[in-house]
Amino acid sequence: MQKVAVFPGSFDPFTVGHENIVLRSLDLFDKVIVAIGKHSTKKPLLDIEARVKMVNEVFRAYDQVSADSFEGLTVDYCRRVNATHMLRGIRTSADFEYERAIAQINKRMLPSVESVFLLTTPEHTPVNSTIIREIIAYGGDASQFLPEGIQIKDYL
Repeated sequence: MQKVAVFPGSFDPFTVGHENIVLRSLDLFDKVIVAIGKHSTKKPLLDIEARVKMVNEVFRAYDQVSADSFEGLTVDYCRRVNATHMLRGIRTSADFEYERAIAQINKRMLPSVESVFLLTTPEHTPVNSTIIREIIAYGGDASQFLPEGIQIKDYL
């Protein structure tokens, strides 16, 4: 059976921390889908199509990685793509508590899918999409927090 991981999130924008989680997961899974969800309460900086394009550009050299968008519950998306795992990155203990609760609910809703958590590398621990979005919104240079070659102006 092929191991298919869904890495769900809003990814607004997709950061070096997200990229690092995906790259480190490639030894664990046959396929990784970066699933960009429409968040019900957040006002995005980038539209979903731009985020999908950005992620596909970041991983253009990796056949086993793709980006997609979805609306609704992550477990429903996982069913649609026959996922075997959900991939999540953990930066802090607060992230762990939040992600643990979601994983336990997801497991009850979709028992066939296992959640896998990867700890961020120390240098990426402070990288947070909300903070990076603020830097961009106020005209700051966020390039060190974005994957190499990504120019945010190309996606706005």
